[in-house]
Amino acid sequence: MTPTETILTNATLILPDALLPGTVVLRGGAIVAVQPGRSTEAGAVDMDGDYLMPGVVDVHTDNLERQVQPRASARWPSRSAMLAHDAQCAAAGVTTVLDALCLGDLGFDKERIKTFHDGVADLDALAHTGLLKSEHFLHLRCELPASDMMELLDPVADHPLVRMISLMDHSPGVGQYANLEAYRKLRRKEGANEAFIERRIHELADQRARMRDPNRRALLARVAGLDVALASHDDRTEEEIAENAADGIRISEFPVTMLAAQAARARGMEVIAGAPNIVRGGSHSGNVSAAELVRAGTVDAFASDYVPASLVEAAFICAEQAGITLPEAVALVTDRPARMARLADRGRIAEGQRADLVRVRLHQGQPVVRQVWRAGERVA
Repeated sequence: MTPTETILTNATLILPDALLPGTVVLRGGAIVAVQPGRSTEAGAVDMDGDYLMPGVVDVHTDNLERQVQPRASARWPSRSAMLAHDAQCAAAGVTTVLDALCLGDLGFDKERIKTFHDGVADLDALAHTGLLKSEHFLHLRCELPASDMMELLDPVADHPLVRMISLMDHSPGVGQYANLEAYRKLRRKEGANEAFIERRIHELADQRARMRDPNRRALLARVAGLDVALASHDDRTEEEIAENAADGIRISEFPVTMLAAQAARARGMEVIAGAPNIVRGGSHSGNVSAAELVRAGTVDAFASDYVPASLVEAAFICAEQAGITLPEAVALVTDRPARMARLADRGRIAEGQRADLVRVRLHQGQPVVRQVWRAGERVA
């Protein structure tokens, strides 16, 4: 049977190094031709001059957690939540998703462990059915000071869908929670009283002193030899970057200071920043501005963190405000994260690449995703 051919024409193609008014031909799930100008073939689909960019690759999204628990006291059925999450990703132009699932409990959200178990089971059940609009992989977020982290990691470390593993430490007094007063304020907002907060700070400090280093060594030994990207998380200091680089970790995810991002780049590490930081105009937790990181040349990729729709918007904002070209900005949400995740078959509009494409129109400066194709099939 002859593969179905789709011709998308009269588009502004966002190529790796240029914008090109032109045409893309899709066949058998792949891009088979990229041509300048307009096609005269019968059946060619007119893009009305809209942008056509590669499908977005999101290396870290917690969006599934938001679908599983839409309200603090309401847990949604996991399979339904996974399908809703998938639909949101596709509608946002995200054709490849690394679902970030937490391994290890520090007492912040015990439901996250259930989300991890259910998320893996749901992907196993759905990944090969053709029912998911986007292609999903796993990003395992490992809480180093948690006593249960290694027992959760060990059975899934070799899972074929794992593309990234990040080493986290959300203890009070370090990383994202280095400011203890900010940590106390967050816990008060959740309804905890002062005595409980102070007790937990001391308990978690003691737990970190006992568990962090042994768990780190055990994790690195467990994943040694696996073809999986390793990332640190919420780096703050040069010392943290030095330790990570010495342990063979090549990605710094969401560094919270300019100093850490610069130190990571100086040691040849790649840096992931949060796209919501760009869209909101700054960090929601008082960390370094992602736009400043882009201007300093210290960002290799964006991740959606908690809003899939932020990725396309962040790319266009960066092209407008952060001193980089649109092809460079789009690469931060397509080609660069694809390479981080060892997915060489996607992320660029080029012959031979997988036909993952997103049609975008600017409306009063706002990028609007109009159509999405994954492997040549229209999914949104």
